[in-house]
Amino acid sequence: MAKLYLLFGAISGFIAVSLGAFGAHGLKERLPERLFNVWVTGTEYQMYHSLAVILIAVLVLQLSDSKRADSSKWLRWSANSFLAGIVLFSGSLYALALTGISWLGMITPLGGVAFLLGWLALALFAIFK
Repeated sequence: MAKLYLLFGAISGFIAVSLGAFGAHGLKERLPERLFNVWVTGTEYQMYHSLAVILIAVLVLQLSDSKRADSSKWLRWSANSFLAGIVLFSGSLYALALTGISWLGMITPLGGVAFLLGWLALALFAIFK
């Protein structure tokens, strides 16, 4: 599990940097400022949560030697929520910025809820560890 989270976090971080550079160098002059800001928000949140997934991978690796591995269920919930949030939140913002289709913005809050659940699960891990 830890290796998979580390892999997904690293790939997501790579994608966030790539999309950030693409936005800065390829989209900034082509998108209206409002949609460009939407793109930037997507890349920022993707990077924050990519790093959070990597942090969780490190925590899971540390727990693998511990007898308290039962509390890792909260880490799984957290990482899975963060990954879902990246897809829903950042993905919908990228699609909105590129297409201008406003209803795509209705998906974004679902990703925000996934991010919140991920942080809550991480807090529960801290409480119950």
